[in-house]
Amino acid sequence: MRGRNDGGQSKRPVVLFCVMVVCLCLLFLYFSGSNGQAGSAALEYGTKFSRSLGWGSDGDGDDGSDESIFGTGDANDVKLKSFPVCDDRHSELIPCLDRNLIYQMRLKLDLNLMEHYERHCPPPERRFNCLIPPPHGYKVPIKWPKSRDIVWKANIPHTHLAKEKSDQNWMIDAGEKIKFPGGGTHFHHGADKYISSIANMLNFKDNIINNEGMLRTVLDVGCGVASFGGYLLSLNVIAMSLAPNDVHQNQIQFALERGIPAYLGVLGTKRLPYPSRSFELAHCSRCRIDWLQRDGILMLELDRLLRPGGYFAYSSPEAYAQDEEDRRIWKEMSSLAERMCWKIAEKKNQTVIWVKPLNNDCYRSRPRGTNPPLCKSGDDPDSVWGVTMEACITPYPEQMHRDGGSGLAPWPARLTTPPPRLADLYVTADAFEKDTEMWQQRVDNYWNLLRPKVKPESIRNIMDMKANFGSFAAALKEKDVWVMNAVSHDGPNTLKIIYDRGLIGSTHDWCEAFSTYPRTYDLLHAWTVFTDLEKRGCSAEDLLLEMDRILRPTGFLIVRDKAPIIVFIKKYLNALHWEAVTVVDGESSPESEENEMILIIRKKLWLPEGGSQDST
Repeated sequence: MRGRNDGGQSKRPVVLFCVMVVCLCLLFLYFSGSNGQAGSAALEYGTKFSRSLGWGSDGDGDDGSDESIFGTGDANDVKLKSFPVCDDRHSELIPCLDRNLIYQMRLKLDLNLMEHYERHCPPPERRFNCLIPPPHGYKVPIKWPKSRDIVWKANIPHTHLAKEKSDQNWMIDAGEKIKFPGGGTHFHHGADKYISSIANMLNFKDNIINNEGMLRTVLDVGCGVASFGGYLLSLNVIAMSLAPNDVHQNQIQFALERGIPAYLGVLGTKRLPYPSRSFELAHCSRCRIDWLQRDGILMLELDRLLRPGGYFAYSSPEAYAQDEEDRRIWKEMSSLAERMCWKIAEKKNQTVIWVKPLNNDCYRSRPRGTNPPLCKSGDDPDSVWGVTMEACITPYPEQMHRDGGSGLAPWPARLTTPPPRLADLYVTADAFEKDTEMWQQRVDNYWNLLRPKVKPESIRNIMDMKANFGSFAAALKEKDVWVMNAVSHDGPNTLKIIYDRGLIGSTHDWCEAFSTYPRTYDLLHAWTVFTDLEKRGCSAEDLLLEMDRILRPTGFLIVRDKAPIIVFIKKYLNALHWEAVTVVDGESSPESEENEMILIIRKKLWLPEGGSQDST
């Protein structure tokens, strides 16, 4: 025994020396690979870097310290000189929809239920802490309305859809540009004619889909490159074009590059991030969704989202039953729709349109035990963030049942008319109108501040990161823009008010990345978003990098927040390749505990090689 022990002791220094050599080699490789130089393979993750600078938390909102994540607010604090730049192969990174992350973390997901296309965000220790570079040759996007029909190929250098869908007129490879003729799988001859045919099937006046302002919000499921939604815009109808990051992974990227509202999402296991009764029309044109799976749960999710009297337009082979399998599917879909109390409004050629009932009468008259059942009384149909779908029918509240509809004014009057669902939030019509007036004044002030830098038609895609009632977006009604209104998942559920106003948006948590491609918004508006982040203890650095990821080069950021936060953000302008346009005091507000400041920033167009171009 003694001899064996002595031998182990003699080997121990050698083992320790080897371990030290290996550790030193790993440290050398790590720091040489992520030294912050542009063009490097920088894949530095968030927690190590952010904590070395005194930022962030482990995501649970409590790091044991009372110190603000924004420091002291002292303008003399050290300024960050640079952020690492991600490897250019990550120029299209979507952190919460990253297929590589799923593989690396070995997540056990059900592919049949599309779980791999749902959000799976990286834990804090695996978040990227680097700037997403634009692709080589990136150009300032073509402006709306020309962008509906043509974009720069260098900005989205993917032409596989042009080849794969060449017989369907989705898109055409045209040298330096990609053209969009307006076609689709079931409307080769153009979305405009197809939209008119749907209006004709519904007997709308003059074959105009907006039905004299009564049809305003649309959900286009499996939207392709969103030509359907793009052609609706000229008819005063706005669509949330929805598709997953699947084998046709760039379709939403093309939609946003074109200036068409779109969101990366999938009908999988979780509710879509929209409140109940948000859309007048749901649309599926050859969207390849198995509507019969799991007791019809996906059709029931559409039912949750449709308003009383809302429509589901379905264009697919099953609708005209060409073979035995199609006939079987059509028979079962028809039975399901009937048990859901949907009726066929019209069926013609390749399209069927169902209509949802206006009240609860049909639900109450169904035979006992009919499936799908009504949802339990305790179910909140507006609770959506991370909530699992249920195979049940969402009945109307008693007041809506008695009214026989949503009680909304036609567009555009509904934009400023207090909607009935304000009562759900205990908000008065007077408070709603004052909020609308206040944000009209604020937005007018923003545009005066932006005017020296903004050229006509230079802003198209806008995100309001904390939308409240959507009054910021409502104030832009005369501008040729659209707004993605983000509402916090853990605050008042005001998103249903936004949809009732005829606007669109999504529930979100700004401690996580948004479901969109890099470089998809021209303007971000962040009203007290950083203040909210501070209360939750999430990483301010992560949010700055996320804002940079989704902001287009030459795009603008408006931050309206407390003075210490403005000072904090200004320290990192150079590191983010941002430039301050102006800083002014904000108007006083009864909602603010202290006076707010307004910081307007412009993102420079910089190159992956490390140089930068003028923000023209």
